[in-house]
Amino acid sequence: MPLPLLALAVAAFGIGTTEFVIMGLLPDVARDLAVSIPAAGMLVSAYALGVTIGAPIVAIAVANMPRKQALMRLVGIFIIGNLLCALAPNYAVLMAARIVTAFCHGAFFGIGSVVAAGLVAPNRRAQAIALMFTGLTLANVLGVPLGTALGQLAGWRATFWAVTVIGLLAAGALAAFLPSNIEMQKASLVREFGVLKNPQVLAVLGASALASASLFSVFTYITPILEDVTGFSPHAVTLVLLLFGLGLTVGSTLGGRLADWRLMPSLLGFLFAIGVILAVFAAAMHQPAAAMATIFVWGILAFAIVPPLQMLVVDRASDAPNLASTLNQGAFNLGNAGGAWLGGVAIGAGAPLTTLPWVGLAMAVASFALTLVSASMEKRARQRMGVGESTSCV
Repeated sequence: MPLPLLALAVAAFGIGTTEFVIMGLLPDVARDLAVSIPAAGMLVSAYALGVTIGAPIVAIAVANMPRKQALMRLVGIFIIGNLLCALAPNYAVLMAARIVTAFCHGAFFGIGSVVAAGLVAPNRRAQAIALMFTGLTLANVLGVPLGTALGQLAGWRATFWAVTVIGLLAAGALAAFLPSNIEMQKASLVREFGVLKNPQVLAVLGASALASASLFSVFTYITPILEDVTGFSPHAVTLVLLLFGLGLTVGSTLGGRLADWRLMPSLLGFLFAIGVILAVFAAAMHQPAAAMATIFVWGILAFAIVPPLQMLVVDRASDAPNLASTLNQGAFNLGNAGGAWLGGVAIGAGAPLTTLPWVGLAMAVASFALTLVSASMEKRARQRMGVGESTSCV
């Protein structure tokens, strides 16, 4: 891995860890700060909404800043946010600290994706993005379980101290290895927000949100599914989640390679396969071995779509890639929150846990359809350009 991409991956590892590790620390946080579990759970939702709302604001604020300087400042926000989490004397301060931390998330991954793609040859751009996102997948495989274990052993604050140290390491790696002369377009607010008038960009953002909702409408409730439906013990569930995390890591690499080969066909194939695997999981969840195999494949597919979707939105918004790429991160997180909400609504309405894969399947089908619409719009745009060029030549 080229050293600049490694530096971006280290930062991604820290950001991914701080986003998801709170889920394993909720009981300890609730007990220490004297709040209910649902109130502690709002720390997860607030982070996701902080990414969604804060991403475009921060992206615009650093739009004309040199790329290395912008990424260093975003990591600085990450360090400060986690330091505040470690020192938070009460629930309100912890909530504010989580939101501060979330503000760097979307902009870092958005700008980082554009930077990563620009550091390599054109035929390796999606792979470069996938390498950066490997840090995020490894956060699920290593960062979250290790952070949870540390929090249970030494207190939840120790986990945020550890993540703060990771942030300092990432800042040092970015300072040492990221080039200072990264090419960038001079940004204008009109051009940046003009991407929101581009139906092709909006279609990709919608597809990203729906694909993420497909995942989280099921994955949010994967523990009760595995315990109550499949029959796994809590310890076995941890091992299954580790298997899912390994699938995410494989999927990110696979998605990057195939997206560099054929972007749109690969993305459509992955989305179709996600629908199929969720239908399979609806039956496989009743048998432990089948459930484990299905969850591993699901993990591969779930993150195989991330590099192509990120690459697609950068291509569709070539005039303002930084904001569009950042908005795509907001779309993913909006899908996270929306998917969890949809799954909760289904359960609250009396539907059994076994129906959740079908909710996820519906979201995957919608994402597939919207991606087809995007492909059709792109094809028509290319045809119009071809007609225009032929006419001008005549």
